Amino acid sequence: MNKSLVLGGVLLVGLLGSAMLHAEEVVSLRGDNDIWEASAGTEVKHWQDRDPIPRDYVQQPPMVPHSVEGYTINFKVNKCLTCHSWANYKQNKATKISQTHFADREGNDLANVSARRYFCTQCHAPQADAKPLVENQFQPLPAISNR
Repeated sequence: MNKSLVLGGVLLVGLLGSAMLHAEEVVSLRGDNDIWEASAGTEVKHWQDRDPIPRDYVQQPPMVPHSVEGYTINFKVNKCLTCHSWANYKQNKATKISQTHFADREGNDLANVSARRYFCTQCHAPQADAKPLVENQFQPLPAISNR
Protein backbone atom coordinates (compact mmCIF):
# COMPACT_ATOMS: atom_id res chain seq x y z
CA MET A 1 0.00 0.00 0.00
CA ASN A 2 2.90 2.35 0.77
CA LYS A 3 4.40 1.75 -2.69
CA SER A 4 1.11 2.59 -4.44
CA LEU A 5 0.85 5.91 -2.52
CA VAL A 6 4.37 6.86 -3.57
CA LEU A 7 3.75 5.81 -7.17
CA GLY A 8 0.44 7.71 -7.22
CA GLY A 9 2.16 10.82 -5.86
CA VAL A 10 4.90 10.63 -8.48
CA LEU A 11 2.32 10.25 -11.27
CA LEU A 12 0.27 13.16 -9.91
CA VAL A 13 3.32 15.46 -9.77
CA GLY A 14 4.29 14.42 -13.29
CA LEU A 15 0.79 15.10 -14.67
CA LEU A 16 0.53 18.49 -12.95
CA GLY A 17 3.96 19.51 -14.20
CA SER A 18 3.08 18.45 -17.74
CA ALA A 19 -0.24 20.31 -17.61
CA MET A 20 1.48 23.50 -16.42
CA LEU A 21 3.99 23.33 -19.28
CA HIS A 22 1.25 22.90 -21.88
CA ALA A 23 -0.99 25.57 -20.37
CA GLU A 24 1.57 28.25 -21.23
CA GLU A 25 1.40 27.25 -24.91
CA VAL A 26 -2.37 27.81 -25.30
CA VAL A 27 -3.16 30.93 -27.34
CA SER A 28 -6.59 32.36 -28.13
CA LEU A 29 -7.62 32.60 -31.79
CA ARG A 30 -8.25 36.32 -31.27
CA GLY A 31 -4.75 36.79 -29.82
CA ASP A 32 -4.27 39.04 -26.81
CA ASN A 33 -7.30 41.21 -27.67
CA ASP A 34 -10.06 41.48 -25.11
CA ILE A 35 -13.31 39.87 -26.31
CA TRP A 36 -15.21 43.17 -26.01
CA GLU A 37 -12.60 45.07 -28.02
CA ALA A 38 -12.56 42.39 -30.73
CA SER A 39 -16.34 42.50 -31.19
CA ALA A 40 -16.74 46.30 -31.09
CA GLY A 41 -18.02 47.63 -34.39
CA THR A 42 -18.97 44.17 -35.66
CA GLU A 43 -22.13 44.32 -37.73
CA VAL A 44 -25.03 42.08 -36.68
CA LYS A 45 -25.91 39.39 -39.23
CA HIS A 46 -29.35 39.60 -40.80
CA TRP A 47 -30.79 36.14 -40.13
CA GLN A 48 -33.53 35.95 -42.76
CA ASP A 49 -32.96 32.76 -44.73
CA ARG A 50 -35.50 33.45 -47.49
CA ASP A 51 -38.17 35.87 -48.68
CA PRO A 52 -41.36 35.80 -46.62
CA ILE A 53 -44.25 33.61 -47.78
CA PRO A 54 -47.27 35.81 -48.64
CA ARG A 55 -50.19 35.65 -46.22
CA ASP A 56 -53.34 33.89 -47.38
CA TYR A 57 -55.96 35.45 -45.12
CA VAL A 58 -56.62 38.58 -43.07
CA GLN A 59 -54.89 38.54 -39.68
CA GLN A 60 -52.76 35.50 -40.58
CA PRO A 61 -49.68 35.51 -38.36
CA PRO A 62 -46.59 35.89 -40.54
CA MET A 63 -44.39 32.86 -40.89
CA VAL A 64 -40.82 32.96 -39.59
CA PRO A 65 -38.33 33.33 -42.50
CA HIS A 66 -35.44 31.69 -40.61
CA SER A 67 -34.74 28.58 -38.57
CA VAL A 68 -35.74 28.63 -34.91
CA GLU A 69 -34.03 25.35 -34.07
CA GLY A 70 -32.51 25.59 -30.61
CA TYR A 71 -34.47 28.74 -29.68
CA THR A 72 -35.54 28.78 -26.04
CA ILE A 73 -39.01 30.06 -25.30
CA ASN A 74 -40.16 29.43 -21.74
CA PHE A 75 -41.43 31.41 -18.74
CA LYS A 76 -38.02 33.00 -18.14
CA VAL A 77 -36.50 33.35 -21.63
CA ASN A 78 -37.81 34.18 -25.09
CA LYS A 79 -35.03 34.04 -27.70
CA CYS A 80 -37.27 35.75 -30.29
CA LEU A 81 -37.31 38.95 -28.21
CA THR A 82 -33.54 39.36 -28.46
CA CYS A 83 -34.06 40.52 -32.06
CA HIS A 84 -37.74 41.38 -32.43
CA SER A 85 -38.41 43.46 -29.29
CA TRP A 86 -39.04 47.17 -29.72
CA ALA A 87 -35.69 47.88 -28.07
CA ASN A 88 -33.66 45.64 -30.41
CA TYR A 89 -35.38 45.33 -33.79
CA LYS A 90 -33.59 48.23 -35.54
CA GLN A 91 -30.05 47.16 -34.72
CA ASN A 92 -30.88 43.57 -35.71
CA LYS A 93 -32.76 44.55 -38.90
CA ALA A 94 -35.68 42.44 -37.69
CA THR A 95 -39.43 42.89 -37.85
CA LYS A 96 -40.78 44.73 -34.80
CA ILE A 97 -43.37 42.96 -32.63
CA SER A 98 -46.85 44.22 -33.44
CA GLN A 99 -48.61 46.56 -31.02
CA THR A 100 -51.33 43.88 -30.76
CA HIS A 101 -48.91 41.76 -28.73
CA PHE A 102 -48.97 44.37 -25.93
CA ALA A 103 -52.69 44.16 -25.08
CA ASP A 104 -54.47 41.91 -22.61
CA ARG A 105 -57.85 40.20 -23.19
CA GLU A 106 -59.74 43.31 -22.17
CA GLY A 107 -57.80 45.46 -24.65
CA ASN A 108 -55.71 47.25 -22.01
CA ASP A 109 -52.27 48.33 -23.22
CA LEU A 110 -49.36 46.72 -21.38
CA ALA A 111 -45.72 47.75 -20.95
CA ASN A 112 -44.51 44.25 -21.85
CA VAL A 113 -45.60 41.51 -24.23
CA SER A 114 -48.89 39.99 -23.12
CA ALA A 115 -48.69 36.51 -21.59
CA ARG A 116 -51.11 35.25 -24.24
CA ARG A 117 -48.75 36.44 -27.02
CA TYR A 118 -45.42 35.58 -25.33
CA PHE A 119 -44.98 32.08 -26.81
CA CYS A 120 -44.30 33.10 -30.42
CA THR A 121 -44.32 29.64 -32.01
CA GLN A 122 -47.96 29.12 -30.97
CA CYS A 123 -48.89 31.25 -33.98
CA HIS A 124 -45.70 31.92 -35.96
CA ALA A 125 -44.30 28.83 -37.66
CA PRO A 126 -40.92 28.56 -39.40
CA GLN A 127 -41.17 28.43 -43.19
CA ALA A 128 -40.20 25.28 -44.99
CA ASP A 129 -40.02 24.17 -48.61
CA ALA A 130 -42.04 21.03 -48.04
CA LYS A 131 -44.58 19.22 -50.14
CA PRO A 132 -48.10 19.70 -48.72
CA LEU A 133 -49.34 16.72 -46.72
CA VAL A 134 -52.83 17.07 -48.22
CA GLU A 135 -53.74 18.31 -51.71
CA ASN A 136 -55.24 21.80 -51.44
CA GLN A 137 -56.89 24.07 -54.02
CA PHE A 138 -57.23 27.08 -51.68
CA GLN A 139 -56.87 30.51 -53.30
CA PRO A 140 -56.56 33.70 -51.21
CA LEU A 141 -59.01 36.54 -51.64
CA PRO A 142 -57.79 38.89 -54.41
CA ALA A 143 -58.24 41.91 -52.12
CA ILE A 144 -55.53 40.75 -49.71
CA SER A 145 -53.32 38.83 -52.10
CA ASN A 146 -50.06 40.12 -53.56
CA ARG A 147 -50.33 37.61 -56.39
